[in-house]
Amino acid sequence: MQIILAPDSFKGSLSSPDVGAAIKKGVEAAVPEASVKVMPLADGGEGTVDALVRGTNGSFFKTAVQGPLGERVEATWGILGDGKTAVIEMAEASGLPLVEKNRLNPLQASTYGTGQLIETALDHGCTKVILGIGGSATNDGGAGMASALGIQFLDKNGEELPAGGESLLYLDQIVTDNLDPRLQQTEIMVACDVTNPLCGPNGASEIYGPQKGAAPDMIKTLDKALLHYANMIKEQLSINIIDVPGSGAAGGLGGGLLAFLNGELRPGIDIVLEVIEIEKELQRADLVITGEGKTDKQTTFGKAPMGVGQRAQRTRIPVICISGSLAHGYEQLEKHGIQACFSILDEPKTLEEAMNETDRLIEETVRNVMNVYRL
Repeated sequence: MQIILAPDSFKGSLSSPDVGAAIKKGVEAAVPEASVKVMPLADGGEGTVDALVRGTNGSFFKTAVQGPLGERVEATWGILGDGKTAVIEMAEASGLPLVEKNRLNPLQASTYGTGQLIETALDHGCTKVILGIGGSATNDGGAGMASALGIQFLDKNGEELPAGGESLLYLDQIVTDNLDPRLQQTEIMVACDVTNPLCGPNGASEIYGPQKGAAPDMIKTLDKALLHYANMIKEQLSINIIDVPGSGAAGGLGGGLLAFLNGELRPGIDIVLEVIEIEKELQRADLVITGEGKTDKQTTFGKAPMGVGQRAQRTRIPVICISGSLAHGYEQLEKHGIQACFSILDEPKTLEEAMNETDRLIEETVRNVMNVYRL
């Protein structure tokens, strides 16, 4: 029996490689003769670098870059096994976890460090960059990222704008002459799982500003600044990013990547599954086990188990989903290639208790599921 294990992480508890290891133990306890292949997943957010680098036998790197508020941070990124594809999580350089809650300030937070990571990847000879853009602390439209790569944003006096989203209100000129020329030969794939436009009631500032520390008056300022920024890009570069789905991702970083790096915005799980070549593995599989921390209606909007189920469905391979918990809407996955879903909870317990023994709970649940499957 050929079994593929393709889980996402159980956020806050186990990484996707660790989840895969626990599932493998459960499978082998019940079906020791099975041939098991672990293919850890991520959907473009946290864990994407880890999953893709490990999944392709690549290499990890740490680089000192500028954090969201200008502080020095050590960011982890990787190069895939092909030696030419970099994988970067913007949250490593410009993410919410890097800023204490009482210091969050989207008016000044910058994506400059994300641009530094892209530049570092170019210095390592990479000609393709996979960039996960979830979890940002920023609302600068990617202007900081572009600045790190050579773009200049000037006010009416010819002075460079300070970092942050608020300063975009004073943008008068965009100078692209010094953009790193290596980017002309570099493919930028952006793992983007939201469809928010740049501005307006569903835009970056209105929807995601509050979690970054934006009060109502800040939200109005940031939205106005991004609208002006987009208008300047349209006027001076002839690129319209205002209403493009996903342009509002990561505080407008999606729009900045479109405008300055010709980035391609795609669902993160699609990128990940392509890179690890899961469809090739499915050709010889008898069963797939996927999983995530919580499975509910949101899973059907492009999360890892959904991506796995859809691809397995094409080749009629059964899929089982193992989850930390099941909530309303999980049953919809039956329409998308997942035959059964199981929660790992074995008795009433607190979330903290469950998270402290996730690996054991996964292993035991999978063992029981596989004992039934053998029948």
